[in-house]
Amino acid sequence: MVPKSYLHLSSFYAKATPAELFTFYLLLYTSPRIFAPQLIHYFVINVNNISVSFGGTTLFSDVTFSINENDKIALMGKNGAGKSTILKIIAGATNPTSGNVTGPKDAVIAYLPQHLLTQDNVTVFEETMKAFAEVNQMQKELDELNEQLTIRTDYESDDYMKLIERVSELSEKFYSIEETNYDAEVEKVLKGLGFERKDFNRQTSEFSGGWRMRIELAKILLKKPDLILLDEPTNHMDIESIQWLEDFLINSAKAVMVISHDRAFVDNITNRTIEVTLGRIYDYKAKYSHYLQLRADRRVHQLKAYEEQQRFIADNQEFIDRFRGTYSKTLQVQSRVKMLEKLEVIEIDEVDTSALRLKFPPSPRSGQYPVMVEELTKVYGDHVVFKKASMVIERGEMVAFVGKNGEGKSTMIKAIMGEIDFEGSLKVGHNAKIGYFAQNQAALLDENLTVFETIDQIPLSDGTIKIKDLLGAFMFSGDDTTKKVKVLSGGEKTRLAMIKLLLEPVNVLILDEPTNHLDMKTKDIIKDALKDFDGTLILVSHDRDFLDGLVQKVFEFGNKRVREHFEDIKGFLAYKKMDSLREVEQG
Repeated sequence: MVPKSYLHLSSFYAKATPAELFTFYLLLYTSPRIFAPQLIHYFVINVNNISVSFGGTTLFSDVTFSINENDKIALMGKNGAGKSTILKIIAGATNPTSGNVTGPKDAVIAYLPQHLLTQDNVTVFEETMKAFAEVNQMQKELDELNEQLTIRTDYESDDYMKLIERVSELSEKFYSIEETNYDAEVEKVLKGLGFERKDFNRQTSEFSGGWRMRIELAKILLKKPDLILLDEPTNHMDIESIQWLEDFLINSAKAVMVISHDRAFVDNITNRTIEVTLGRIYDYKAKYSHYLQLRADRRVHQLKAYEEQQRFIADNQEFIDRFRGTYSKTLQVQSRVKMLEKLEVIEIDEVDTSALRLKFPPSPRSGQYPVMVEELTKVYGDHVVFKKASMVIERGEMVAFVGKNGEGKSTMIKAIMGEIDFEGSLKVGHNAKIGYFAQNQAALLDENLTVFETIDQIPLSDGTIKIKDLLGAFMFSGDDTTKKVKVLSGGEKTRLAMIKLLLEPVNVLILDEPTNHLDMKTKDIIKDALKDFDGTLILVSHDRDFLDGLVQKVFEFGNKRVREHFEDIKGFLAYKKMDSLREVEQG
């Protein structure tokens, strides 16, 4: 029997005789899982003094931190601070200008970027099964090595010893992986992320970019990596899928680092927050909501220290100016000049301009019922989107359309806008003036205009509004205002399209996923403006934090029906969670 102390393989190889090595191999091959519980695995990723510069500009410098097992980290900061770049460096997708990332050589790091494409020539199930390609390759190599050991007789040779070592190393890794029914695991994860069983055999080419992102996310989750890196994972996901992902990351994932503008998602899954600002980082052992409090406290202290330092500089500069050229004070003047030259000036974090309040122009009064729907049915070919749906939305109500993707939320909006045919009755009330923000609203902007020209062409009803102030509140300042629309990022175009909507005098606002690609500061500005809107609001969104405190009624789309819930989003989600539990218990 191999001594237990020999289970540490490096020590074992150094001490064991050829006979003991052969016995160990037989035990490992015939009863591999005896050894699996003994395996020791300690995980830590170290980010060491990384810096990134391009075009003479430094994005960030000397960034250092560690990621430990079970850390759930929110990577925060304004757009352009370098968050996605840090994620790519950790993933090995790009290299820093200086510094490095170190960690265990066998650590599995999985990275989900914002934009990706799966292959077009496979089914959803086949693409997802690729998560287990490495395990299958390990099995294949083990079988080949075992075949060699069976037929070879050069037991004393170096090559044979290397063969045993490779089998032992590979077996140690392979048999530490929990036995899994791969088909069942793939089905569970795909269904959790919103796919139905009938989707499994469809080609990936039939799905939108958002759904392809979910396929890639499914592959990542199935690999059970040591570290999961997620860049905006909840874009294009419905509320139920986000809740499922939250549960997975909290209860089944190991270390996680996530960039997300979904405040509720970030707050629910993280226990640590790293903020990227002014080219450096601040590391808080706190979830996002607590981090905001700590950050506010930090800025107060920064401001106090900055003001004290400025007084110190002013006092010394006054002394220098007063006594410059005075012979008896020459040494003191020179000393103070050198001291000020060496002084490291305190920097204050970027000011949060979300305090700038924006308001919709006053709404012309509409009829009592701006939207009335009765027995509405919409069918595409053989596919029934919803059947005999009815709803009445009163003047001044703020309602949310929620439900899984593909259940008819956007279809209902298109019906209200008169963009599609349908069966049943739909009436838009007297004097209803609709402002509509579609999912592709940003793509409808004139790409040849500048940012400033895009807003300048809108007649302003309020003469006190200054276009530059308005653009500044949405983080368009300086040279940004002269950029052509065609060179803007997706998020910048969305912000610009939202500004246009803010300036139009309407009494019914319909917003279809308005917060995708928006950072938290911009969402706060828009949410505050919507709270003060005196018209009727219909909002399609998967962003619970955005909906919270904004809507008072929820219309749920699902199973070809539309159900009305007379409660806010918190009440609705609490109800849905109970409902989901009952479904699980009955299943």
